[in-house]
Amino acid sequence: MNRAATALVSLADIEAAHDRIRGAVRRTPLIPAPVPRPGGRAATDGPDALWLKCENLQSVSAFKARGAYHFVSRLSPEERAAGLLTYSSGNHAQAVAWAARAFGVPARIVMPVDAPEVKSSATVALGAEVEFEGTTSGERQARAEQIQREEGGTMVPPFDDPRIIAGQGTVALEIAEQLAPREPGVVLAPVGGGGQLAGVAAVIRRRFPEAEVIGVEPEGAASMLRSLERGAPVTLDRVSSVADGLKPVRPGDLTFAHCRDLVDRVVTVDDDSIRDAVRWLFGLRLVVEPSGAATVAALLAGRVEPAAAGETVAILSGGNIEPALLAEWTRP
Repeated sequence: MNRAATALVSLADIEAAHDRIRGAVRRTPLIPAPVPRPGGRAATDGPDALWLKCENLQSVSAFKARGAYHFVSRLSPEERAAGLLTYSSGNHAQAVAWAARAFGVPARIVMPVDAPEVKSSATVALGAEVEFEGTTSGERQARAEQIQREEGGTMVPPFDDPRIIAGQGTVALEIAEQLAPREPGVVLAPVGGGGQLAGVAAVIRRRFPEAEVIGVEPEGAASMLRSLERGAPVTLDRVSSVADGLKPVRPGDLTFAHCRDLVDRVVTVDDDSIRDAVRWLFGLRLVVEPSGAATVAALLAGRVEPAAAGETVAILSGGNIEPALLAEWTRP
């Protein structure tokens, strides 16, 4: 890892991003819920024992709208006119397509051959050109970079860029505003490439130094946890999880640096716990995709305890789940 290239995103950077994207992205609800306990039971210590930040209700039904819009807003007119290019399992794909449409420029996106149809069709519906390549983040990244070399275009990285991290971190500024005068004691964020966790940690660690920031990864795709254990970004040989949005084979250098320096810990959850969390949230009338339900899965599985002091906040990062899959998992 090149430490010269890993200066952390500042709180001022994220506050500036918050101002820049205000009015373009939604201010999503922060709603109270009972804390889920292992086995699906709920806490009985009050209705506001857990706060759910509903990025499943964000534009394109995912937090990725924040980072993509912020990144594109910072490009020069010439960079935008060259057309946007990216690679994504689905939510970043939609976010870049949505941002491209907002700025009136074309977008070309490489997605995996096994991308959920709900995500690929939504990306096309937003006006992007979609190409399918491989099943891993490395394969689709390599194809996008080949397109850029041969045909040009401006790459919109899915997570490892300070403009992306600053945009994703705006969710934590909203959490702070919506909780006030309460303060967070534990904040949980899902981890794929680490952009959201990096941005959240960059806010919470500076604003609320006593709060615990916890990342949640699938057991079968724990690239950030393995990287933190090793002390440098690790590339996994294979990944497997029902949480399609949390399966990059390697975290970014910059996102890793943020997590190493600002995050208290990263925990993993298995696929059964993620399915249980999707069902539990559906019982609250919230449609949340597997990746977005990972934070609640950590509570359901007993991997994380609620805050002893301050509020417990779980970010629900997306809601793009195949209807047939949701019906199967929630069938009585």
